[in-house]
Amino acid sequence: MEKTETLVEHRPPGTTMEPQRFLINERYVDLIVVSTDQFRERPQNEIIQTGVKHEECLKKTQTRLEHISPNKLFRWNHQSHCVPHAVMVSGVPGIGKTTLMQKFVYDWVTGKHYQRFAFLFFFRFRDLNRLGEVSLEEMILHQYPYLQSQIGDILQDPEILLFIFDGLDESIHQMDFRSSKLSSPKRRSHFSKIVVSLVRQSLLKGSSVLITSRPTRLASVDTSVFQRIAEIMGFLHGDRLIFFNNFFGNEELSEKAFHYVQENDMLYTFCYIPSYCWIICTVLSMCFRSQPTITDQLMTSLPKTVTQLFVVFVSNILANHSQNKDGGHTARELLTSIGWMAEHGVMNHIIVFDDRHLESFSVRDDNHVFSSFMMESGQPPDVDYTFLHLTLQEFFAALVHFMNYNPDRLQKTLDKAESYKDGRAEIFLRFLCGLSDSSTRSMLKSHVGELSTQAARHVITWIQKKITDQRYGKSTEDKRKLLNVFYYLYESRNKALVAKCIGSNKVVFSYVPLSPLDCSVLSFILKSCREIEVDVNSCNILSEGLRKFIPALHNIKSLRTKPKSHEENKDFLGGRIWITVCMKYLFNGSYTHLQPEQEDKGRDLYFNGVVCQTNLKRRL
Repeated sequence: MEKTETLVEHRPPGTTMEPQRFLINERYVDLIVVSTDQFRERPQNEIIQTGVKHEECLKKTQTRLEHISPNKLFRWNHQSHCVPHAVMVSGVPGIGKTTLMQKFVYDWVTGKHYQRFAFLFFFRFRDLNRLGEVSLEEMILHQYPYLQSQIGDILQDPEILLFIFDGLDESIHQMDFRSSKLSSPKRRSHFSKIVVSLVRQSLLKGSSVLITSRPTRLASVDTSVFQRIAEIMGFLHGDRLIFFNNFFGNEELSEKAFHYVQENDMLYTFCYIPSYCWIICTVLSMCFRSQPTITDQLMTSLPKTVTQLFVVFVSNILANHSQNKDGGHTARELLTSIGWMAEHGVMNHIIVFDDRHLESFSVRDDNHVFSSFMMESGQPPDVDYTFLHLTLQEFFAALVHFMNYNPDRLQKTLDKAESYKDGRAEIFLRFLCGLSDSSTRSMLKSHVGELSTQAARHVITWIQKKITDQRYGKSTEDKRKLLNVFYYLYESRNKALVAKCIGSNKVVFSYVPLSPLDCSVLSFILKSCREIEVDVNSCNILSEGLRKFIPALHNIKSLRTKPKSHEENKDFLGGRIWITVCMKYLFNGSYTHLQPEQEDKGRDLYFNGVVCQTNLKRRL
């Protein structure tokens, strides 16, 4: 019980303070867990795709989705028409799989649920990787040696046993759930065969198994043997606010922080991930601490892109280490070695590192900077290391190319990153583009020295080529790829580059579903252009997404769109809509579709039924 009753929060980055501990019942915030379909290859990065999926989930919260609380994972499943004995729970990195399992075990220990299980055995695949051939009995005793005299009797009654295996994606062995060979708990084999045999019930028939994994690993696994497959979708809107309140412990600060993030679609979208919430709260608390009062000037200086968020996160950590006051050489050397290790991990799907990796990349683990960015688990000599979050690993993988620029190496990395069909390098590429912005890079200069302007030019040239390659594609896939390049431009904040590449040409995304976040990115692009024509016809844009275009209306020559449905978009009067925004008509009030009762107000203009909240007095 002692291992499960407290949640451990990382120590404040850049300090030598001990990690903070809280009772799990005081800090645990409910996560959305929903039934899901069979897993398949994902064309997008799993974090990005789940973010989009999460927004859809929010709209269906009270309707079609089956929500599953931890105490219902092993109850009757209407989809499989049985009480499950094998359950798979998936979720992207940092979304709370391990914490959910901790809460599950704690509630079992305290008698809140599943008292039909007399014994619960918890294993991490990361730890199992260290084992050679082993029997189930030996595997249990390795983790629970005090059961030595009882293990034979315990395994005689499988129906009272629950096995939890956390982190399938960290397993060094492939899992083939289509076959099973073991039937005796005394027979030795690789742990992977033991897990498969438990799931397929050839070993200890009647026992129950719960496994967690990242979605990407499950795309290559036959999961049909599981009677329940669930996916953790993370925080709902209200849960995010609770997290902010718990973190800041100050109502005024938490409200200001939450409001700021909520107004920034790019930052808010990923707040469904608890560990991402922790990073953004940490960054904002650092910014607030540096100023005695929270002014408008402070709020405008806060990070606006994910790249800027992680730049501030890292720079604040480095600023708090006295050994980095000598010109930044120590920090630069450490971040360079960590960066190459991080890049190796991103390109090869490695998120767990060991001493061999540290030695191979000359990473020193004997200072506070290292421990501020990486978590250590296990006992010597079997110690593993992971970055605080996968996204931090992706950030360092991008940053290293600006600290140690090599044109051939960077180009090889760009080519390799583009070749992956599973989107594993997508966020890494966005970080590269974000770091091409000189003002963003400048925040790190005092800690790590100059960052390469040549690398920035290399990345900008690559972006230009991407736009040229995708610009005139007419297929839905080509349009989606172009939209992805627009995300790169958004992170770069390079309006001059946007104007040069896009200019006053036509932007066509017809028949490509666009989320509100997609519309925010498009709005940034449109604000950087002049007299541009936009076709977002049949893109399933809801009114929330359409409103994202309002700040860019003065640059749009014509906007063609169509509502998804009358039910989902109350701001449309119906039918195909053409919006023509022409400044000379707006200024003299002669626009023919302007409702008479609105002419004098200068706001809430109705163009064929579409609400465009703008203010002519500001002379857009």
